[in-house]
Amino acid sequence: MKDLKTIKISGIPLPLYAFFIVILASVIALGKLPLNMVGITLLLVVLGHLLYYIGEKLPIVSSYLGGGSVFTLIGATLLSFGHVIPKNVIGAVGKFMGGQFGFLDFYIAALICGSILGMNRKLLIKASTKFIPVTLVTMVIGFFAVGGMGMLLGKGFAHSVMYVSMPMMAGGMGAGITPLSQIYASGLAHGSQAAIFSQLAPAVTFGNIMAIIGALSISKVFANTKYNGHGTLISATKEELERPKIKLDAQRIGVGMLFAFTLLMVGCLLNNFFPKVHEYAFMIIIVFIIKATNTVPKQLEESVIMFNEVVMTNLTHAVLAGIGLALIDLKTLASALTWQFVILCLTSVVAMGLASWFLGKILGMYPVETAIGAGMINNSMGGTGNIAVLSASDRMEMIAFAQMGNRLCGAIVLIMGGILIRLFYP
Repeated sequence: MKDLKTIKISGIPLPLYAFFIVILASVIALGKLPLNMVGITLLLVVLGHLLYYIGEKLPIVSSYLGGGSVFTLIGATLLSFGHVIPKNVIGAVGKFMGGQFGFLDFYIAALICGSILGMNRKLLIKASTKFIPVTLVTMVIGFFAVGGMGMLLGKGFAHSVMYVSMPMMAGGMGAGITPLSQIYASGLAHGSQAAIFSQLAPAVTFGNIMAIIGALSISKVFANTKYNGHGTLISATKEELERPKIKLDAQRIGVGMLFAFTLLMVGCLLNNFFPKVHEYAFMIIIVFIIKATNTVPKQLEESVIMFNEVVMTNLTHAVLAGIGLALIDLKTLASALTWQFVILCLTSVVAMGLASWFLGKILGMYPVETAIGAGMINNSMGGTGNIAVLSASDRMEMIAFAQMGNRLCGAIVLIMGGILIRLFYP
């Protein structure tokens, strides 16, 4: 028993964690799990920490397959696909993550605010002026690479870019292919949004999986090279890289939460007037401006950083478990997996990864970070995909840049989608 107590999962002794698992499994088996914030939070946190712990301990998985982060994502997906967790619970997880409860909004708001306000101001400005051009050029290269490969495979330029490249770069399901499918449907004479959505969804899902593998591979292969910035886009002094050391304070954590959520609400207000631009994009711009202009008082800035640390420490594995359980559909993915489709998705990931790598190197940035932040991220499933990609490559501090590039590209894809669907399918 003493030996078991020395084993800890996220700081919790194994016997106590086993008690949590037994109670959770019992209420699920009896159909008594409350499908509200309490029940779903317990499920995701307990499952997420357990899968992450196992992934970090398995020899091959921890060394070559992404460790705990990837294992959490894949393990949760398999639990859902194998109906180990009941369908009604999976449905509730989906609503909790991105529906009426908006757990992802909670998580991403904390990450965006905390990661930007926690950065050195000079370093943030220097990195952003180089990162955005790299992201935009990378997107253009990926678009034409997929179109060209589609022509070689006999799938056609138009079909390849509209149903593979564009959805992969659109920014996910909710803010990406949902409006994109509406745009396509309105531009086609006999277009059905539901039918078009089902055609776009496999590219988003499979592209996200390949982006995770790509980010993981890049971070592993170039782990001990001069190309690796270890989460920093550009070379910086020791002072610029130093994170503020802050002692956690319960009341100030609450203040940080209120400030982060209020900024997200400002983004929602602006989105009401400019619906083509996602509220996350507005939030990033606002936080960037107040950080660059040194507007936020130091005490408030530290409060937001505290809130970010608490959320990241306790909820990152839960978010990964939620993505795997509710947002990756293996059946839809399997039905679309022709060899041509796989090659087109691979072309997008490889072309954008290489383009961002060399563009980053030319502009004096760390190629590993630009390949992940501009290449892999822009083939991911929006906010959820960003978290999965960055978590797998151990670069969660880049979430603000990831969201910036992802949302910027997504907005451009929606605009171009409306133009190109009428051009290619008159």
